[in-house]
Amino acid sequence: MSFATIGRRLHRIQTHLQFLLPLVLLSPHSTSASLLSHSSHHCLFQAFHQTLSTHQNSPLQIHHFSTLQQHSSRFLGDPFEFNRERFQIHDELQHPGLLRLLKLLEQVAPLPTEVEAMASLDESGIESSVDMVRSAIWVLRKECKLALLAFKWGDRWGCCDEEAWNLMIWVLGNHLKFNTAWCLIRDLHRSSMDTRRAMLIMIDRYAFANDPDKAIWTFHIMEKFRLSPDQEAFYMALNALCKHEFIEEAEEFMHGNKKLFPLQTEGFNIILNGWCNVSVDVFEAKRIWREMSKFCLTPDEMSYTHMIACFSKVGNLFDSLRLYDEMKKNGWSPSVKVYNSLVSVLTQENCLKEALKLLEKMTELGLQPDSTTYNSIIRPLCKARKLEEAQIMLATMIGENISPTIDTYHAFLESADFSETHGILSRMRKAKLGPNNETFLMILEKFFKLEQSENAIKIWEQMKDYEVVPDSIHYTVMVQGLAKCGLLIKGKEFLAAMGSHGFLVDPKLKKLLKEPDSESSSDQTKRLFTQLKGGKRVNHRKVYLIFSIVLISAVSTLPPIFATDHIVGANKGWNPGLNYTLWAKNHTFYVGDFISFRYQKNQYNVFEVNKTGYDNCTIEGAVGNWSSGKDFILLKEAKRYYFICGNGQCFSGMKVSVVVHHLPPPPSSSPMHLSQNSTAAEIPTPGIRALTVSLALIWFGSWGF
Repeated sequence: MSFATIGRRLHRIQTHLQFLLPLVLLSPHSTSASLLSHSSHHCLFQAFHQTLSTHQNSPLQIHHFSTLQQHSSRFLGDPFEFNRERFQIHDELQHPGLLRLLKLLEQVAPLPTEVEAMASLDESGIESSVDMVRSAIWVLRKECKLALLAFKWGDRWGCCDEEAWNLMIWVLGNHLKFNTAWCLIRDLHRSSMDTRRAMLIMIDRYAFANDPDKAIWTFHIMEKFRLSPDQEAFYMALNALCKHEFIEEAEEFMHGNKKLFPLQTEGFNIILNGWCNVSVDVFEAKRIWREMSKFCLTPDEMSYTHMIACFSKVGNLFDSLRLYDEMKKNGWSPSVKVYNSLVSVLTQENCLKEALKLLEKMTELGLQPDSTTYNSIIRPLCKARKLEEAQIMLATMIGENISPTIDTYHAFLESADFSETHGILSRMRKAKLGPNNETFLMILEKFFKLEQSENAIKIWEQMKDYEVVPDSIHYTVMVQGLAKCGLLIKGKEFLAAMGSHGFLVDPKLKKLLKEPDSESSSDQTKRLFTQLKGGKRVNHRKVYLIFSIVLISAVSTLPPIFATDHIVGANKGWNPGLNYTLWAKNHTFYVGDFISFRYQKNQYNVFEVNKTGYDNCTIEGAVGNWSSGKDFILLKEAKRYYFICGNGQCFSGMKVSVVVHHLPPPPSSSPMHLSQNSTAAEIPTPGIRALTVSLALIWFGSWGF
């Protein structure tokens, strides 16, 4: 057994020991029921006060899960999905009892003890009910401390069913309160209620929290709760890992349990979906396709659907159509999802007529095109600035009694100028399809990308007209955009407003707004050439002196002779659908090297983010951003760097992480080198010497020295 394997196992054991405390009391050797009850109350009481100290403005985004596998599940819908429709909440604030409860919870939460908080709730005279408790937890899902208080109040009156318990566990998982969630699962188990769905929710939330090891560990301890992990639960665990981009871990998990759960097409389809629709990695998707054949597994309808979707997303028309024909030859009937992928790639490749013919064929086959079908045509048309054709498709969509969705309007907004943007926003409001926070975030990023800071500020001012409250991500985008445009004073105003609204301010944002201490060498050069261009008489010796200083400064900032420029993606550049993880593994990065991004300007960009931003594809707390189309970024520290595309293409694979190492020590000098009595610094490198001579010739030739 290798040392690396032993290290990994020790790390997992250490990780798993952290969760034994909530499970110890499940042992049949525990002392008494009364002691268990007291310990349970103490556990939740501590959790309540720990949660009270949590910052109210949690930056976590609520993710919903939509399973792609058809199981004969006994759950009501997807076990990981919680939404308004599930609780039949249409306008929660119109419910007088619920509105009173929400206001009272905010008032009693700051009280020093839980007993006082509960007493105040009891004295209010509000009648508790199962629907009210579930609705209160859902409405307060972003305020973990208030949601937990509502749950405990409902449980006190016996108004918490399994749905309320599971919802509360999901909320705690969203806020990374896993110890408290385990306390709830333990109490749920003692109450003889089913803990199966709660355990699956924990698996999903651990994956959401970027902890796949604990997600897998949770699956393996289901037996402690008298649950036998069956194949359905196994596939759901695979799905949870893949959904949160832990596809390699999911694949290892699947192969590691093949004795208990034999390899089947359905399991491979889950992995295939991860590479095709989550990571959009054609290389890995093809590998999984070949592995299915290696294990004598035949691709089914879902396998073809995932592969066609993957090829469509990267604009591979040939392979999309090839698999479509192969799918039909093998007796599988293409679904609406397949046709949606095909019309999308056809439109991307300027084959609109063929895409429309495919729409007609769908109708002939008895398949009803949906809003996603039309959006698959409208989106690439808008991206290509073919707005007339996009408007025709929108009219056709409405004529077919298919209502536009918020994604439909977002497609138009991505290519709209400022005057058109206001009209689209008004139409969205009339259609009751937003605009929402995501809408304005997309618009702000677009205008800053186009270097239209004035329009971005105007859009910001219009947010209140649409009753949209900006969050920390909106403020971050504004500060970064204004700093990039040189509007430092305006950026400081937004930074101050960000702090005054209770959002945590990343110190790196303050650095972006720091005024330069002195004029840079490039500014000196620009000022000098402006002066010369104006025809003024200047002292040539002074000009030569300044030029020499600027040249020396420029040369000193050049990379050392051994520095390497690592071009991301090599000749394929910075584009969707490429395996940048594989690219990074084939490179070794040292301090002083450059990483460069080559892409089409005004289509993509580059953001340096932290690990959280990299994992979740968000630009919150970004260190820097570039959009020139040919960006050179100096790797000046020995650490791990994270880069993503900030316009949504991160979800299509445009993300790369590299580890930068310290420079290796120089080799010991040979006697011959020592006898020369010279150092590397005294020997000008050929590249720098050539640059110096070239610039000097240009300069002297221009001024007749």
